[in-house]
This record gives sequence, C-alpha cells and structure tokens, in this order.
Amino acid sequence: MYSLIRKLLFQLDAEDAHELAVRQMIALQQIPIVLRAIERFCAPPPSARRELMGLTFPSPIGIAAGFDKNGLLMPMLAALGFGFVEVGTVTLRPQPGNPRPRLFRYPEHHALINRLGFNNDGADAVAERLKSWIPTVPLFVNIGKNRDVAFDAAADDYGACAMKLAPYADLVVVNLSSPNTPSLRELQRPEHLERILAAVGPAIVKIAPDIDDVMLGEICDVCAKRARGMICTNTTIARPFASNETGGLSGAPLMQPSTAILAKVRQRVGSNYPLIGVGGIFTADDVRAKFAAGADLVQAYTGFIYEGPLMAKRLMR
Repeated sequence: MYSLIRKLLFQLDAEDAHELAVRQMIALQQIPIVLRAIERFCAPPPSARRELMGLTFPSPIGIAAGFDKNGLLMPMLAALGFGFVEVGTVTLRPQPGNPRPRLFRYPEHHALINRLGFNNDGADAVAERLKSWIPTVPLFVNIGKNRDVAFDAAADDYGACAMKLAPYADLVVVNLSSPNTPSLRELQRPEHLERILAAVGPAIVKIAPDIDDVMLGEICDVCAKRARGMICTNTTIARPFASNETGGLSGAPLMQPSTAILAKVRQRVGSNYPLIGVGGIFTADDVRAKFAAGADLVQAYTGFIYEGPLMAKRLMR
C-alpha cells in the first residue's frame, strides 16, 4: 500500500509532499480511537526495551530530528512504534530557512539532499507544544543557532534556546553539524564547543560525518567530559553520486561514512558512554551494523520517508 502512496507523493515537490504528509498525520492523531489502534498495532515487544541515560526506551529505534521540526507530530510518531522522538531543529527565534526549492529526492540512491536552513516556528511556539504533550516515549529536542546570530554570540543563543525548551524534554540535543547554516560546523571546534555546552547545560551533541581524525578526537574528549552523549552523525556534504544541489546528503549513501565515524567515536570514548547512531538506516541489518559499531540507540529519518509509516514496526520484527 505504501509503495503506491509513495509513487503519488513522489510526483509532488519533496517539501510539498512532506507538508501534505504532516497535515494527514496531524488529522489522524486527533482521533483518539485511531491513534490507540495504531499504537496497539505498532507497539514494540517488551524485549526491545532499553535503559540509557536514566531513561526507559520502549525500543532502541527513534525518529531523528528534521522530520518533525516544530513538535506537531509527537503523538503519531510515538504511536508508530518509535522508541523515542527527536523534535527540531528549533532556534531561539522563528526563521523561514533558505529559499525553496530546498529538499531533493534521489530515489535511485535512496537519498535526500536538503538545504532547509533550520526553518522552524521558534522556541516559544515549540515549547508550548512540548508542554501540552504527555510523553509516552522519551522526548528529545534539537536546538540550533539563528542564522543572523554572530559567531561570538552563539553560546548565549544556544543557552537561551535551551532554557526555553529543556524543561519540557527529556534531553536537549545541540546541533553544531548542519551544513546549511554558514560556519555552523566551526562551532564543533573544542574552544567553541566547551562554551556552548557550559551555556546549555546537560545535553547530547550531534556531530558531522565530515571530520578529520584529529578534530574528531578533540570533539570526543570535550563531549566525554561535558556532554551526556553524542549522536553520530548529521548529513554529509560529500557527493558519492553526481548532483549540482548544495546541502546535506542523507539516506543510504550516508550509512558507511556515518557508521565509520560512530566506530571511531566509540573507540575514543570507551564502552560506557552513550552513543546514538543515525545515517542510512533502512533495514534490520543496518540497525545491527550500527549496534556493532558501538551505538546504544539508533535513529531513522530518510529511511522513514522511503520505507513508510510501518518502518519502526518492521525493523523491530
């Protein structure tokens, strides 16, 4: 059934199709009997439960930031069997993001390229939505810097954003790794990362896959001391196939490089430090590969778009 729906959706502009899907999911989650039926059908088995960072995850498979930027779909995503939900990226003030078109599909590669640019409703609006949901799974909120914030003011911007959102989420994720905000990735450097984590408080750091070994080691050392965990990885600026579009590449081509970074991070931080693997997950074998590389939990996003709403249930089965 979803293969037919996907063919129809893929006739639309990628962002228009996403917005249509969001509207339909919002409508369905407002019908309690429908939401409960979906929740029963997609519920992870008890054997899937994981304990990490003081939280109980019904499943180790979560939905990554980017799908629900504004905290509109939390009940539906939890009902579909995801063991945790990450909302965002959210910035302190609302911003429209980059000009359209800014999201591109590559079905032959099971990939997306996006240059969305942190389009979101802002911390105040999203905080109200987080506050109104009674979580059924752990809730993460991913925060970023407003585009017009000066580089030397980034720590204060992240800190103010976290202050508004952290009270309503289980964990804050610091996004320093999107390629779509100019110079953002420079904030991963240890001297900037330390200041940002001091301003934000307890948080997870999401890193880029396009990092050399020296810088990766420095980031790991800071995170091991100051962050609660790491997410490996965001999208890549590499192009393993021909494309003239700028932005971050996600999907199947990201599986190998993101998993390689994950393995290097695990080696650096030791066996007990919390790590979440994301990038290129489509199959149960992909999930196993992330676990083998050192992930405690995993996340999907592009795979969810290609594989459909029962992806989490299928992977757990």
